[in-house]
Amino acid sequence: MNTIEVFDGAYAFLSNFYPAPIVYEGVRYPSTENAYQAQKCKNILDRIQFTDVSPGKAKRLGAKVVKRDDWDQIKDSVMLTCIRIKFTSHPDLALRLIQTGEAPLIEGNTWKDRYWGVYEGRGANKLGLILQQVREEIRSQIVDMHQFRYESRMKPDVYSVNRG
Repeated sequence: MNTIEVFDGAYAFLSNFYPAPIVYEGVRYPSTENAYQAQKCKNILDRIQFTDVSPGKAKRLGAKVVKRDDWDQIKDSVMLTCIRIKFTSHPDLALRLIQTGEAPLIEGNTWKDRYWGVYEGRGANKLGLILQQVREEIRSQIVDMHQFRYESRMKPDVYSVNRG
């Protein structure tokens, strides 16, 4: 099992900067990074500025906004929601995520982020763990769907019974 240690090249789609638009609370953002950074805003109207900028610009804006009071308590769940939306909104990306198999997903970086990723071998790798969680959720949904289809074929079709 190979570890995926950086989200670039063939694995760039795992990055929050990847251009995969998502709709979060009714607002369309060009990437998960934009959506995530927008949720930091204490003033909900400030979120609109994140809808038409690059992910890099969104990250810089997010560092400057007046943050909502509960941000530190909810930031992980906001990220999880953004990642779920990304992969459920883009089936092609969901397939690519599943195709990573059981590989550990490490958001290795050079910008010294030890919370969401790993820098110089250390870090909580929260983004990688969330991606692994979403990968497993999607895989489970597919298994459940196939199980449902199988069980449905095994039940008699009550509508086709001869009522002669």
